[in-house]
Amino acid sequence: MKILVPVDGSKQAKVALHFIATRTTLIGGNPELILLNVQLPVPPRAARMVGRQMVRAYHEEEANKVLKPAQALLKKAGLQASAHWVVGHPADEIAAAADRDGVDLIVMGSHGHGALAGLLMGSVAYGVLSRTTKPILLLRGKHSFSGDALSVGIAVDGSKYGRAAVRYVLRHRDLFGAGARFVLLHAVPDYAAGVLPDMGGIALPALTAEEIRATQNKAFEEAVAPVRRMLAKGGLQAEEVCLVGNPGDEIAAYAKRKKLDLLVMGSHGWGALKRAVLGSVATRVAARCDTPLLLVREA
Repeated sequence: MKILVPVDGSKQAKVALHFIATRTTLIGGNPELILLNVQLPVPPRAARMVGRQMVRAYHEEEANKVLKPAQALLKKAGLQASAHWVVGHPADEIAAAADRDGVDLIVMGSHGHGALAGLLMGSVAYGVLSRTTKPILLLRGKHSFSGDALSVGIAVDGSKYGRAAVRYVLRHRDLFGAGARFVLLHAVPDYAAGVLPDMGGIALPALTAEEIRATQNKAFEEAVAPVRRMLAKGGLQAEEVCLVGNPGDEIAAYAKRKKLDLLVMGSHGWGALKRAVLGSVATRVAARCDTPLLLVREA
């Protein structure tokens, strides 16, 4: 497995390094780790004054202040990582490196929270998401991993995006630990809120309780059955949980309540002008919990 880890010396980057260092199963899988530090360009006028060689020496010195400690941390855990630095816009350079090197995963720390998707993910992470189709693991908040085996929720909605997320889990199961626990999550609508007016204008339930349960069970089965077969064929067992209500709200609440280590979700893609990076469900989940998110594009 080839993993790109952007590092900048921040607390968020250290969270990403800690995640890699604690994957003892992954260590046994001999992953190829690539550390990348992006240095911001020196203003042109200042660069002309000091000269190209001086600017390069400055960038190299600053990059090594970040890369060398990162390499040392991973080496202590028994991992070797190549280290590289470039000059440019962080999101552009991270995405370009991921595509150029054909990585299987980008692991990033992110501290974002706010009203917009860009703030929810953090500006650099949001920028990377809008520039690459590579899977990206966003480690957010103060979440820490207590052991190698993770508790993982896989959100599916019956679409090709959910199936892509399941395929990724099956291909890279070592990432989650030898004793990982998987839960398939699907949220069905709360049909109980539906009403019909009768002849006198009085609101009446549109469906009986039995009809609601039958409709919800059918919707759940249609969404989960295909990925259930995929998991069975791949030799992976998963608990199945039916949630009721708004998918983003319910998935986030379940992740918090059950203290999941990780949520895996399919991403619906970019959208107009690269602004709609995440589907509305992923954005809503990001707004409501700090559970790390592994976002997978359709493969």
